[in-house]
Amino acid sequence: MSKKKQLIAGNWKMNGGLAANEALIGALRQGVGQPVCDVAVCVPAPYLAQVQVLTQGSPIALGAQDVSAHAQGAFTGEQSVSMLKDFGVGYAIVGHSERRQYHGETDEVVAAKAGAALAGGITPIVCVGETLAEREAGKTEEVVRRQLAAVIHTNGHCISEIVVAYEPVWAIGTGKTATPEEAQAVHAVLRAQLQHAAGDAAARVRILYGGSMNAANAASLLAQPDIDGGLIGGASLKAPDFLQIIAAAR
Repeated sequence: MSKKKQLIAGNWKMNGGLAANEALIGALRQGVGQPVCDVAVCVPAPYLAQVQVLTQGSPIALGAQDVSAHAQGAFTGEQSVSMLKDFGVGYAIVGHSERRQYHGETDEVVAAKAGAALAGGITPIVCVGETLAEREAGKTEEVVRRQLAAVIHTNGHCISEIVVAYEPVWAIGTGKTATPEEAQAVHAVLRAQLQHAAGDAAARVRILYGGSMNAANAASLLAQPDIDGGLIGGASLKAPDFLQIIAAAR
């Protein structure tokens, strides 16, 4: 079992507002204390500047929900790594299932985005996960291995610097959750794949669970040997729930 710090990262998705953000971060700052885990909030791009100020001097790191594979240029609507760095961003989610589904992001695009983040000093949170149809067809391992393999192929030299998030698509925002044993089984597959690619350095990689982790199930999921934290959706918008998940970390 690894001794690395677990990471609890909130993904606000397309939620928030100036007043709501101030209240949420205020409540998190008041309740978070000195957590044993690392904590981050991945916020919509328009609120990076506000949340950078609100989290200053706290243990809460700032994350973005996406990053461009390009350094600059005619890419309307995208944010480059250097732009995110200007606002103190430490993490960037890449390849979230919603980006893959609604924006057509391929494994290769996700790998390129992860590479851009790594090159610019931002830790990519690389999301992998299967749909319900893929799970029912027995393709879970095949799908997550393929998605991770693309990132390893492009970024093999520094693959130990990434964070991986396993997010079964069928468990995102549905209230359904993989059992701790189901989640652990997939995390173990990903861990073995990373070890094959990076040897002992793979032990540094944190693999988060991202399928409807909440205050009620966090402790049992976070107790699994290969689950190194959580990528939290809806529960990260409620301070008491997010704080309870942080408190459940080892």
